[in-house]
Amino acid sequence: MKHDVETPLKFARKNQGRFLAELKDFIRIPSVSTQPQHREDVAAAAGWLAESMRQAGLENVEVIPSAVGGHPLVYGDWLNAGEDRPTVLVYGHFDVQPVEPIELWESPPFEPTVRGDFLFARGSTDDKGQSFVHVKAVEAFLKTGGSLPVNVKFIYEGEEESGGRTLAEFLPRSQEKLAASVALVSDTGILGPDQPSIVYGLRGNYYVLMDITGPAIDLHSGEYGGGIDNPLNALGHLIAALKDPDGHILIPGFYDDVRPLSEEERTLMSRVPFDEAAWLEKTGAPRPWGEPKYTLLERLGARPTLDVHGIIGGYTGEGAKTVLPSTVHVKLSMRLVPNQEPEKIGRLFEDYVREILPPTMTVTIRGGGGAPSISDIDTPAMQAARAAYAAVFDREPVFMREGGSIPVVGQFQKHLGLETVLMGFSIPGARLHSPNENFYLPNFYRGIETAIHFLAGYGDHSQKTAG
Repeated sequence: MKHDVETPLKFARKNQGRFLAELKDFIRIPSVSTQPQHREDVAAAAGWLAESMRQAGLENVEVIPSAVGGHPLVYGDWLNAGEDRPTVLVYGHFDVQPVEPIELWESPPFEPTVRGDFLFARGSTDDKGQSFVHVKAVEAFLKTGGSLPVNVKFIYEGEEESGGRTLAEFLPRSQEKLAASVALVSDTGILGPDQPSIVYGLRGNYYVLMDITGPAIDLHSGEYGGGIDNPLNALGHLIAALKDPDGHILIPGFYDDVRPLSEEERTLMSRVPFDEAAWLEKTGAPRPWGEPKYTLLERLGARPTLDVHGIIGGYTGEGAKTVLPSTVHVKLSMRLVPNQEPEKIGRLFEDYVREILPPTMTVTIRGGGGAPSISDIDTPAMQAARAAYAAVFDREPVFMREGGSIPVVGQFQKHLGLETVLMGFSIPGARLHSPNENFYLPNFYRGIETAIHFLAGYGDHSQKTAG
């Protein structure tokens, strides 16, 4: 039996004005998790979201205090579809990035403003607007037919933008509470306003803070140059030894666990509409760069990287000061791909650095990161997402990998054994984390309709499988 989608779709279309007004109320709460002065605002956003979920018809809604001194979580569920029905775990976050520099905003960041087809405000896309889509999709079912095609659980966090310690602590001890068939996350984008895409692979990350020290104090280069090694010079040799000119990383064992790109995946990626010239123009760089055996899209989403992000050391003020610096501080990261493990990569990196640094240097290395993830595109949930996008956007989505990281996806795999469907609705130019963040409003409404189709389609597919 196919589930009715027309009735909830009509409800969603009829209530678009109310849904937008509610989203604006949600956005007005300045829930900046990284700034202590907004701690009460993050708590207020949790309370607002919990009440909205109750009004939508979700049950067992609760605000869960942090066990590690962070910001709260919000949980809710509706589990009346039956034990034989699949369960979808919806994830989102209600905290937002700081708004600085405030002077670059064209309208107040926490006063949602509609200009044309766009809603401008901090959190409009990342992630209040996108995550709110699913609350409204569930409401459309429950307010019209009183039931859902599947069971649902919601878990929202209030510190995704500030490390996610609370959720990381909560997941390992909440496996039964959060048990589900699949996770559903709307915190990504699509290729364009009318071209949906499904991200099935994300890179992980291992971030390193490194201090390289030679002499105990800064030394006069005339008196000591040629007799005492310079940490900046040693760092230059180290960086040159980390990868070759084409970006191939030289750390022994670094590529041992890399999952190779299958021919099917390379074919899928070749179908992604990608304007290389426009991409390059946006960067301002003279030409692309990277491993010649891989296409640009493959390098951006399916190959590991190593990049230096910052170097602090020596004299950088006005005028000349001829010293051998005592210490140089370095920040770098390695983007990882399936099946690389961050902890193992961290050990390989440290072993290699200690091996190649000269004995004239001492080094301190601190690091940490999140795992990469990849999902099977042939699962019932992924195919339900494909069909849902196609039904609403009237265009088949393309499957693609993304170079960025969403740590919770790897955490869901590790602690809950869940694959994740990344159902994004943000479009290029949304200015996430920047002044004038915006959400393309047609995709707010289409997002709700896509989520309605997904829930119905996933339920229908599961019925066929069970039958």
